[in-house]
Amino acid sequence: MTAEAPPPVRTEVGDDGVALVTLDRPDRHNAIDLPMAADLAAVWRRFRDDDTVRAVVLTGAGDRAFCSGIDRSVRVPQPASPYSLDDPLLAVGPKAADLWKPVLAAVNGLACGGAFYLLGEAEFVIAAENAAFFDPHTTYGMVNAYEAIHMAQRMPFGEAARTALMGTAEQLSARRAYEIGLVSELTPPGGAVPAALRAARVIAACPTEAVQGTVRALWAAKEAAYERALSLAPHLISLGSLPPERQQELFATRDRTYRLR
Repeated sequence: MTAEAPPPVRTEVGDDGVALVTLDRPDRHNAIDLPMAADLAAVWRRFRDDDTVRAVVLTGAGDRAFCSGIDRSVRVPQPASPYSLDDPLLAVGPKAADLWKPVLAAVNGLACGGAFYLLGEAEFVIAAENAAFFDPHTTYGMVNAYEAIHMAQRMPFGEAARTALMGTAEQLSARRAYEIGLVSELTPPGGAVPAALRAARVIAACPTEAVQGTVRALWAAKEAAYERALSLAPHLISLGSLPPERQQELFATRDRTYRLR
């Protein structure tokens, strides 16, 4: 009898009102496949109705990667029209599920590509010194739209543009990410989750109605520009990205060297 595969997303809810959500595919650098995408969407929906959860910490299993984006083995058939795009990552973030309980991201190791869907919908990011951030889209002939939009909301424009355009040639170090404000706290390796849990417990101890209202107010401050940008993203991706076969060729022949800044 074949053992059942463990769920790709683990959740633990403590008596302190803090939930720890762990992306649990460390052998794949916690890349998001379709089951993980569905699990994440379900977790956020469940937390909306769970009054025992007042704050959330999101992290990745192991110390090699927080999340490496969508698993490249995933194939999502696309409509022929450039006005339509099926993207399984659009529902993986908490805001997509209308969850306004605060989510803190704890990053160890790599965070790249589709990881920015998750980081972009977290209230703030805590990272270990071994964390690094990059986006490979342009290297592989793909339009960097949703990820770039998320990062343009979190980083100075020039830094977001550089990260989006340099592809695999550069990685943003945890130290540099802290200097530009993408990361709010820097910890020694292995310290991101404990630091995030400490902050989450402080937040969870406050009246949850006030906390959720504050979260909603913060997001309202940038909502108009964000929604406008998102409305353009699927068309830009459909019109500007190379065919999947050509993307795969570029992925297979990529230069694996990079500069850490």
